[in-house]
Amino acid sequence: MAIIEPIRREVKPPHQIKKNSAPLRLWHWLNTLVISGSLITVLINSTITDQGATSGLVKDELQKAGADVTNDQARSVAHALGDSVWAIHTYFGYCLAGLLLFRLLLEFFQLADQKFIRRLKSAYVQFNTIKKNRQEARHELAVKSLYAIFYALLFIMVITGLFLAFEDAMAPFKSIRHSVKDVHGFCMYLILGFIVLHLGGVFLAERKESKGIVSDMINGGSEDLKS
Repeated sequence: MAIIEPIRREVKPPHQIKKNSAPLRLWHWLNTLVISGSLITVLINSTITDQGATSGLVKDELQKAGADVTNDQARSVAHALGDSVWAIHTYFGYCLAGLLLFRLLLEFFQLADQKFIRRLKSAYVQFNTIKKNRQEARHELAVKSLYAIFYALLFIMVITGLFLAFEDAMAPFKSIRHSVKDVHGFCMYLILGFIVLHLGGVFLAERKESKGIVSDMINGGSEDLKS
């Protein structure tokens, strides 16, 4: 599990706390809320508003109220409920697309030492050149690589989600809709797995030498550790 623990300090210089700009921190927490909301809508539609279970419930309750309801009518109501939840899921998807665009633009305006690409390259260079604290350099490279995979998954999720949201306009590509939907769903599970790993890593880091990493994502990591 050590490989997924975020490192609070820079590998080089070793006693400097990593800085997080205010826009990056805002993106992090908004992204957390949007992804959580999106996953919750998926959970609701696969459980509470599942058409198979909901249609039976709707029919039973309406019949108890004295209404004469057919199976098709009950399924129509259940389908409408599911569509309402998917509409909310789509709105979360638009927000996620906006946040991803914001993150891409932010990368151009971040301070040089806070750019993700630069930090990823720096981790790679340090792993290949540094001899002292090589384990820390390997750890940093592994964590940054996981984040790079996460960004790639977000990009795929947004692109496939927009394809599904505007499928009427994408009629010429209707033949690949099912494949796109499968990729979208598969990426969702991968992102869910990353979230679990990320939370587990942060929890472990907070219990070890990187304690304070959560507060750094709130206050920016402005204080340096004493040597």
